Amino acid sequence: MGQETVKAVQNEADLELVAQTDVGDDLAKVIKQSGADVVVDFTHPAAVMENIRQILKSGAHAVIGTTGLTDENQKEVKGLCDAHKVNCLIAPNFAIGAVLMMMFAKEAIKYMPKAEIIEFHHEQKVDKPSGTAIKTGHIMGKDVPIHSVRLPGMVAHQEVIFGGLGQTLTIRHDSISRDSFMPGVVMAVRKIKGLKGLVYGLENLL
Repeated sequence: MGQETVKAVQNEADLELVAQTDVGDDLAKVIKQSGADVVVDFTHPAAVMENIRQILKSGAHAVIGTTGLTDENQKEVKGLCDAHKVNCLIAPNFAIGAVLMMMFAKEAIKYMPKAEIIEFHHEQKVDKPSGTAIKTGHIMGKDVPIHSVRLPGMVAHQEVIFGGLGQTLTIRHDSISRDSFMPGVVMAVRKIKGLKGLVYGLENLL
């Protein structure tokens, strides 16, 4: 995801890539030396909170695609945003189609209240259920059962299945390539300065 983000930013005439970081880099130092206005994080649940602290304390805005953040983590991030007068967008999924899937599911559950979520990801994804599945359940406003599948050959897929009298409805989204996330990432980079504090979910930018 980091490599795809680098390519996506480099392809936008109005954006400038000023630095790249990797494991072991002094993030605060890189931000200071590069003068970065926005930092995008696609790392690991074990590393993301410390990265967010460094980004926000350095005065840069943060676009976070790493999942696995808890409610307590988000409270801390909100406090950091307020204290340092910067913004942070945390998005479980940057694919526009995935955001639309969540919005459609929110509408469908009003009329078909029995539903379950199945999410499929590649075998290297650490967290389960995925941030997208958790966010979908939250948007739907109910304690929707979630089933997680981790197998080679998959990227990111989710279906929300509704059951009613004599019928079912399935709303499904498939990311078959990591390219699918890049329009959302670029949108977030462009709009992050106009947000206020902590914002959770790409749907807030649409």
